[in-house]
Amino acid sequence: MIARNQLINASCRAFSTRTPVVGGNWKLNAGNGTTKETVTELVTGLNALKPNCEVFIAPPALYLDHVASTAAAHLTVSAQNVYKAPKGAFTGENSVAMLQDININTTLIGHSERRDIFGESDELLGAKIAFCQESGMNVIACCGEQKEAREAGTTMDVLIPQIQAIADNVSDWSKVVIAYEPVWAIGTGLVATPEQAQGTCSDIRTWISDSVSASVADSVRIQYGGSVNADNAATLAAMPDIDGFLVGGACLKADSFSVIISAFD
Repeated sequence: MIARNQLINASCRAFSTRTPVVGGNWKLNAGNGTTKETVTELVTGLNALKPNCEVFIAPPALYLDHVASTAAAHLTVSAQNVYKAPKGAFTGENSVAMLQDININTTLIGHSERRDIFGESDELLGAKIAFCQESGMNVIACCGEQKEAREAGTTMDVLIPQIQAIADNVSDWSKVVIAYEPVWAIGTGLVATPEQAQGTCSDIRTWISDSVSASVADSVRIQYGGSVNADNAATLAAMPDIDGFLVGGACLKADSFSVIISAFD
């Protein structure tokens, strides 16, 4: 089983250009429960899917090894977080080398909960991205704004420093996906309208074109995240600058996650 997953992760070392990519962030959940059995139940359901896009799942760190050893070839297994150093006195952290040792070669970085609850700064997140780049790790780099910024019309004023910190530390954009997640829409039931989501993803792509290069802007994939569910996924997926989703609660049941994934069929 380990050899099989080594092949899986080798094939996922770089995301392909503008191929839709849908991710499921389990956060501090073990599938639809709190046990290894509920993790296994979810993975079994996901193994039966036949997606036409790239799919990754990000379980809690405790279950990464178990999920990686049981997930089917169409599922990339991702960490939710990683630290900027290879080892040392960093209680509670995960290192790139240790993740790669259990065949995990993808990680989220900078989710709003890491920023807002745990106080992670753009500087720290940039250092994490730089270390992942040095180590060949794929990164889903998150950015997003609070409701006050959206209502004030200052969304990009908030996002640009976050995206700048990402761009400053990327040398290989083929290993990076941008996940735009309006904080006010995460777990709240509120969803950006397709026009809002498309507009901001387009603005992010324009900034990358102006500040990095047009070719990077054309190739980098931008996900939308924020209360994506089976009812709204197809409408959001139809937007030209939305290249995938980063899904929270709706990814914890295989049937609902399947419907979201199928929005890119």
